[in-house]
Amino acid sequence: MEDRHAELWKQVLSERGLAHHPPSARARLMVWLARRLGPSVLLPMLFREEGHETRSDQALYRRSGADHTHETAYTLAVESAQHARTLGEFVGAPGEPWHHLESGSILRNVVYGFNNGLTANFGLVAGVIGAAVDSHFILVTGLAGVLADALSMGSSGYLAAKSEHEVYSHEIAIESEELRLMPELEEEELSLIYAAKGMEEDEARDLARRVVADPQLALQELITNELQISPPCSSPMQEGWITGAATAVGALIPVAPFLFLQGETAIWLSFSASMLAHFAVGAARSVFTGLSFLRSGLEMLGVGMGVAALGYAVGDVLVRWL
Repeated sequence: MEDRHAELWKQVLSERGLAHHPPSARARLMVWLARRLGPSVLLPMLFREEGHETRSDQALYRRSGADHTHETAYTLAVESAQHARTLGEFVGAPGEPWHHLESGSILRNVVYGFNNGLTANFGLVAGVIGAAVDSHFILVTGLAGVLADALSMGSSGYLAAKSEHEVYSHEIAIESEELRLMPELEEEELSLIYAAKGMEEDEARDLARRVVADPQLALQELITNELQISPPCSSPMQEGWITGAATAVGALIPVAPFLFLQGETAIWLSFSASMLAHFAVGAARSVFTGLSFLRSGLEMLGVGMGVAALGYAVGDVLVRWL
């Protein structure tokens, strides 16, 4: 169906005298990741993409006149909405995802954890290099940075996810108590929600009455439609160790050369590996930001070079003053 969608878009563009382009570097990167890691890691991203596509198709439908484009836009909008709903069930976000597109992603935690560890420890290692100390001290400092960064990011990821789960649990408990004490009020809220989605008033009231008759079903409907809380994609412990492990891997890159080499060889190898890693993680971030593969990579490369220069300068100044 997606191949057919691509052909339909080509027809629309051709009718308007516009050129169509081959898959972008970002799209090719996503294909590469899916082939190696499996499609499940990309589900949240595909979910958001389908939501954005649905909104784009709906906008095209509203702007187009009564011509072939109008019919094509209608087909695209309907089928994209069906795809988005199906993906929403997979990632635990039912409803209409083109209205709420935020969802968690393990891959996002990996990329941003890796980025944090790489940048923070690279700055630390550059500062120690600027202080002109022995390679042994650079190695010890770098490994201590790996441990500190991993523990810090891992615990932060765990506590953030745990706090979010606790807030959601508290809100759900309040809603459950309201449903127990004031079922008539919750029935009225559900009927208004259903009516806002396009149901006739009598149908909405009848459906709300039947739903509230089953407390478990009513609570689930209120959680989804009123609180707009989706089931968590991962546990706090999983969030913590994934973020911490990714941070440790990123933080280890500037230090790794000093495990085997010394002197300027190790320093230049550390700089080169860190710069390449900065470009790679910047390019990977383009999957989430929608920026160009090259632009995002070069931006991250610039950040890495800035961190290296600042860290080196600080280390040089401190050793002179102290």
